[in-house]
Amino acid sequence: MPMVVRTLGRVDYLATVQAMQDYTARRGPQDPDLLWLCEHDRLYTQGLAGQDRHVLAPGDIPVLQSNRGGQVTFHGPGQVVAYPLIDLRRAGYYVKEYVYRIEEAVIRCLAQWGVTGHRVAGAPGIYVRPDDPGGHALLPLRPPKSPGTPAPAPDFQGLGKIAALGVKVSRHCSYHGVALNVAMDLEPFARINPCGYAGLRTVDLSTIGVRPRWDEAAQLLGRQLCIWLAP
Repeated sequence: MPMVVRTLGRVDYLATVQAMQDYTARRGPQDPDLLWLCEHDRLYTQGLAGQDRHVLAPGDIPVLQSNRGGQVTFHGPGQVVAYPLIDLRRAGYYVKEYVYRIEEAVIRCLAQWGVTGHRVAGAPGIYVRPDDPGGHALLPLRPPKSPGTPAPAPDFQGLGKIAALGVKVSRHCSYHGVALNVAMDLEPFARINPCGYAGLRTVDLSTIGVRPRWDEAAQLLGRQLCIWLAP
């Protein structure tokens, strides 16, 4: 059963989350998977693991609680937000692989613009090298975890985060998703510790010299998600 893609444009965040929850609660085995592509007005969302100390100076930007995973992030115009509503049991993969597939779709999307996307161990999302966005040099290996000690902190040196990921799974079905920064006002990211990491740089495509229209970026990301989230 093919995924049904809907480009929603600028939509209210809370109403969209409610619609995702409603569909997830009522959907049955024969209902199609959906992919919603949209953008939101300026707001911060705080995930289930969110800590208030990571919201530094929100000012006039509202901070909304969300039932997705992760810490605080910013949404605003010029960002493509993709919400896959997937029956994971029917698709045949678990949450960890689902996250990997979303990240791979973003990486393949960036590659269409000549940009190399990177994963950082322990920090979901996709990162780029702003000073060398098309370079293919591997990131440094993460030091192995020693028994009885905390995992090493993620290494963001030389990187900027271009896509944030936060998902929710209920009744084996996913909602929430991934946000790709296209051409945004990035200043609000400086008012938080993005995804809980102090000093983490956030970038968008325009920062690294790539300037697709919002609808072009949404269509390309949507195509890659349809490919990589297929059963």
